Amino acid sequence: MALMRSLKTGAKRSPARKPGVAGAGKVPGTDVGIPRTTKLFAALSDKHGQVLVDLVADSFGMSKIQVVETAGISRTAMYKPKRLQSPKAQWRMREMLEIVSRVSEWAGGMNQGMAWYRAEPIPAFGGRTAESLVKDGKAAVVRDYLDALAMGGFA
Repeated sequence: MALMRSLKTGAKRSPARKPGVAGAGKVPGTDVGIPRTTKLFAALSDKHGQVLVDLVADSFGMSKIQVVETAGISRTAMYKPKRLQSPKAQWRMREMLEIVSRVSEWAGGMNQGMAWYRAEPIPAFGGRTAESLVKDGKAAVVRDYLDALAMGGFA
């Protein structure tokens, strides 16, 4: 919980924004834009950039099995640590965290963002949740949907 509070209070909106990247700001003293999800990834990753299931589970108050299943990774991956470090598993974890991070601002926090991700039916996709779309490899359509909402579109 303390991690969520520190992420929430540490996040600042930068006036300099990169077109097409919601919440992007500039690194002080450079021209490099960074997405707002970088803090979340940094807080939940090791020094090599691998998302750590243990930290994600602790941060969201979930079991490790719930986290991997929510990200669309097989439950059996928990029994072979190399599977959790595979590019596919890491990609799925990053997609999940990116979407949760993007909705957390208007959902009321990171835990509420995860609740939205897991349970809120999206009318534009026939009532499917973001979780079910990510599990089917369609995270890009969820991101496009969130971009459209951020630009003033309707749900």
